[in-house]
Amino acid sequence: MPQTPNWYDEGIGHIWLPYTQMKTAVPPLPVVSTNGVRLTLSDGRELIDGIASWWAAAHGYNHPHILDAMKQQLEAMPHAMFGGLVNEPALKLAKRLAAMMPGDLNRVFIAESGSVSVEVAMKMALQYYFNRGEKRTKFVHFRGTYHGDTLGTMAVCDPEEGMHGLFGDVLAKNLLTDLPRTQEAADQFAAFLKKHASDVAAVITEPLVQGAGGMLFHQPETLKWLREACNDAGVLLIVDEIFTGFYRTGSRFAVDQAGIVPDMLTLSKALSGGVSPLSVCIARESVFDAFYDDDPSKALMHGPTYMGHALGCAAANASLDLFEREDYAAKVHAIEGQMMAELAPCGFAPNVKSVRVKGAIGVVQLEDASAIEALKPKFVERGVWIRPFRDIVYLTPPLTIGEDDLGTLTGAIRDVLGA
Repeated sequence: MPQTPNWYDEGIGHIWLPYTQMKTAVPPLPVVSTNGVRLTLSDGRELIDGIASWWAAAHGYNHPHILDAMKQQLEAMPHAMFGGLVNEPALKLAKRLAAMMPGDLNRVFIAESGSVSVEVAMKMALQYYFNRGEKRTKFVHFRGTYHGDTLGTMAVCDPEEGMHGLFGDVLAKNLLTDLPRTQEAADQFAAFLKKHASDVAAVITEPLVQGAGGMLFHQPETLKWLREACNDAGVLLIVDEIFTGFYRTGSRFAVDQAGIVPDMLTLSKALSGGVSPLSVCIARESVFDAFYDDDPSKALMHGPTYMGHALGCAAANASLDLFEREDYAAKVHAIEGQMMAELAPCGFAPNVKSVRVKGAIGVVQLEDASAIEALKPKFVERGVWIRPFRDIVYLTPPLTIGEDDLGTLTGAIRDVLGA
């Protein structure tokens, strides 16, 4: 790696990096600035970002509308506790999100990270039944699913996917099954859910795409089958849109393609444009009603220190402005078409198992992933930031990316994989 700056050399020995065996990993790259779809390294090299900072930087980096909104909010009030106090950006955001939601998804709990928003949804589901005098303690979750790294969310991830296998003995025991992808499988799932309904608080799923599980796609019919099964069994449905929310799959929310109303829906990542930590859990009014009582013990006892973070909510409101002002569905449609055309030749490359595209998600799956770590520096050499994982090389670029920059990303994948 080229010479690194002093701040890197002095600090790298004290940091703990995510998802990394630091003894054997390639050292991380020092980023000093961002702009548009580009990351600038300390040595002056620029990389086109094909991952959008884990799918969050939907509008690209340093969008002036978001930065201006944050500067104004920073001068007025970066944060004040949400216990006994509220602020304008948070209430404005809640109102706007409720107006975007299908059905009666109307009550917005504002947290700071995706994992926490899922934890909140799970806690809501459990207490919903507790408050009604029912002790339901389990969740139904699916193979290939990822919902976060906290203890509660790990317990509804796929235990076979690897990251959380060490914790199996200490995690809550839930009901793992296959995501129904056919009518026959849907019928089997409905019967399975009815059988266990008295113990189940909620079914939890990622809609249309199981992200960290390997970018596994399914059709909107699957969501319809889940909703029908939950209705028949009297079980709540949690939909985790942290990855898919805000046009990543082509529609504003993935549930829009299925025409369903979940009981709780979680959002993060693109919500704030990838600028500030922020997440929400949005619940149906009927769920909220189970907590609205004269009895204080029926209140939801959850409140992150930075709940309703004014600065983050200002960023989110600015991000929503951009989603409302511009035709992001058209942007994603163009990205989808270009990736379909330009990644298709990878299907004929050695060691490629499949190529698939949905919205602004492009995936090349490998037959043998044993050398996947060696691909990362090859992408950097070609001026792009692409971070393969598991057995896939994938793209989730900023939704504002231009045709030429996207072509550079897809071209680098074809080049590195020998297509």
